[in-house]
Amino acid sequence: MESKIKVLGHPLHQMLVVFPLGLLGTSVVFDLVYLIGGNTFAASVSYMLIAAGLIAGAIAAPWGTLDWLAIPRGTRAKAIGALHGGGNLIVLLLFAASWWLRQADPAHLPSVVAWVVSFCGAAVSMVTAWLGGELVARLGVGVSPHAHLNARSSLDGPAEPATAAEAARARQN
Repeated sequence: MESKIKVLGHPLHQMLVVFPLGLLGTSVVFDLVYLIGGNTFAASVSYMLIAAGLIAGAIAAPWGTLDWLAIPRGTRAKAIGALHGGGNLIVLLLFAASWWLRQADPAHLPSVVAWVVSFCGAAVSMVTAWLGGELVARLGVGVSPHAHLNARSSLDGPAEPATAAEAARARQN
């Protein structure tokens, strides 16, 4: 099932999700840097990364929702997509709570609750990222029905079906 919203032939949601995932995940890395070394700059960076990740998540979510609405009812993809989207809403809420708990003084010791909530958000995001991968890599959501190893560039127009010889080679590998 191809994505309904594309930019230069690629699904917009798949392009955007790397930002909240990367920003929020990196905020946890900076929290760990702070916890290990006590670097207050790392605490400030984490606070800003969470803010940027929340904005990026709010930008990515509507496009994923539109793709999810296009998935046929009663399919495994619809159920997995609901778990993926609902889980990502939980991720954003957890990180929003962590950001809110830090806002009084982001450059100093965040509360243990702020860290726990943030680390829980990161753990849930690992599950939702796997679910997103399941949607794309296993269930083909957002993938051209004519995708194959020798498909032309998406900048050249829609993919054409693989030739019989190309399909046979792909099955052998």
